[in-house]
Amino acid sequence: MSKIGFRTNTGKQRAENEDALLVLPRYDIYLVADGVGGHNSGELASRRAVVGVEGFLARNPIDAVHSAECPETALMEYFLRCFRGINDDIRAISRDEPMNRGMATTAVLAHILHGKLFAVNIGDSRAYMIRSGGISRITNDHSVVSDMVANGELTEEEARVHPKRNEITRALGAETDVSPDFFMTDVLQGDRILLCTDGLHGEINDDDIRRIVSTGAGLNETCKMLVDAANANGGYDNITVVCVEI
Repeated sequence: MSKIGFRTNTGKQRAENEDALLVLPRYDIYLVADGVGGHNSGELASRRAVVGVEGFLARNPIDAVHSAECPETALMEYFLRCFRGINDDIRAISRDEPMNRGMATTAVLAHILHGKLFAVNIGDSRAYMIRSGGISRITNDHSVVSDMVANGELTEEEARVHPKRNEITRALGAETDVSPDFFMTDVLQGDRILLCTDGLHGEINDDDIRRIVSTGAGLNETCKMLVDAANANGGYDNITVVCVEI
C-alpha cells in the first residue's frame, strides 16, 4: 500500500491555477497536468485530462490489463488509448468553442503495479524517483530546450534560464495524433515517486528537490516544503506536486 501526499498552488505571479492533479489510490494511479491556452482554456484543458483518465478507467476496467499475458505491453496500449481519447476531447472543445482555440495540456501519469512503476508523459511535467538519498529523473521533457540539451547546444543550467524554456513540443490537444513516452522501472520499499509541473522544476533544481524529498518529513509536509521553495524562488508559474511513497 502506497502513502500519498499532494499539493497545488497558484504561485506568486499568476492569477489563476491552470494545473490539475488526480490521485486514485484504489488503482495506484496518479496524474499531474499543466494546461496552456488563453482565457481559462489552460485550466479547462488540464481538467479534461483528469476527467478523461477517470472516465477511461470507468469504461475500461484496468484489471483485465493487469492479467494480460504481457501486462507491460498491454499497459502501454491501454494508456495510449486513454491519452488519444483525451487528445480528441480537447481538440473537439477547441474546435467547437472559439474562445478555447489552441488550448492544450501537459500530462504525466504514474501507475504502480507488482513492484514496478509505469509512467507516461507528454510535455514537460515530470516524474522523479528519490531513493536512498539520490534522485533520478524518470521522464524526458518534450520541450525546445530539452531538445537543445540533447543535441549538445545547451547545458542543463543554461536551459533553466533560456528564453524558450517554457516552449513545449508535445501536448494533449496540440496535434491530431498524440505521442506520449512510456517508461517502466522497478520500485523498492521506501522509494518516493514525485510527479510535478514545471512550476516546481523550473524554480528549484533537481538537487534541491532531492534534498527536500529526502528529509523524512510526512508526504503532505514534503509537498508543502516543495511548493514553498518554488514560491521562495519567485513562484512564476502554478506549482503542482504529487508524492507517492512505496
